[in-house]
Amino acid sequence: MEQIDFLAIGDITTDAFIRLKEAKINCDAKHEHCQICLSFGDKVPYESVTVVPAVGNSPNAAVAAARLGLHSALLTDLGDDEEGNRAIKALEQNGVQTHLIKKHSSLKTNYHYVLWYEDERTILIKHEVYPYVLPELAPPRWIYLSSIGETSMNYHQQIIRYLNEHPEVKLAFQPGTFQLKAGLQELAGLYKRTEIFFCNVEEAKRLLNNNNAEVKSLLTQIAEYGPKIVVITDGPRGAYALADGQHWFMPPYPDPAPPLQRTGAGDALASTVTSALAMGKPMSEALRWGPINSMSVVQKIGAQAGLLTRPELEELLNSAPADYKVQKI
Repeated sequence: MEQIDFLAIGDITTDAFIRLKEAKINCDAKHEHCQICLSFGDKVPYESVTVVPAVGNSPNAAVAAARLGLHSALLTDLGDDEEGNRAIKALEQNGVQTHLIKKHSSLKTNYHYVLWYEDERTILIKHEVYPYVLPELAPPRWIYLSSIGETSMNYHQQIIRYLNEHPEVKLAFQPGTFQLKAGLQELAGLYKRTEIFFCNVEEAKRLLNNNNAEVKSLLTQIAEYGPKIVVITDGPRGAYALADGQHWFMPPYPDPAPPLQRTGAGDALASTVTSALAMGKPMSEALRWGPINSMSVVQKIGAQAGLLTRPELEELLNSAPADYKVQKI
């Protein structure tokens, strides 16, 4: 079988987007720590429901890589149920190899509910407990590791051993909730093997237990744990990177219209930058690819509908404004 360019490892789910009509958002004075509020004990109207199968950080990344032309595969666990079968079909329709997906007859496929209000979302999540085991695996060129359930620590140790046994495999690491909670010490072996690391500003502060650090300091502190390249996103304000000892800022690509919703924007940037590196692009160009896919994703419902093919992305890149370029900081 042809070598896999981009192997995404992580949990898969179905997202049900419930678009709310009536809600209130309460924030503190800094417009942080916001909460969505609904009438308690009442009937709350909603506008629509859109069900999107085969999503999650790693499935989103696998689809992004496949649309950009890489030989992409997903390693994940799911239930032998209707949702699981629907997920596999959706991945195959997107050109993602599914032979490494493990079905479990006694378990369900993850199913999440997304409360969608204005252009933001609040996700109600429930992770099934899967017996995670790394299979016999021909070395891919890149592994893209992201969100996995909280019972997966032994699985992470298996992945670390595999990476150490195959130093030619490059690792992109975009930690999910459990991986961030596990911290830098518990997954030290993973950070040491990371080629490129992705998170957002809030996640970086939580990971380092430092709420007051500036972005440049966050980049530097994370790099000290091993990642050769560190990328920290700051939502619609852009992204920052540390590579080859240089700090960079990448502005967002202009939105053609107000964002519909922001689910998957971070996944799109991280997987697109990684895909560009896998294609041999320098980091300065890879950073210009990422925000274009993020811009496109937030114009659609869900994390995958807006993902671009390589010709589509390059067309937007060629028509980018003059100031859409990497800036040294």
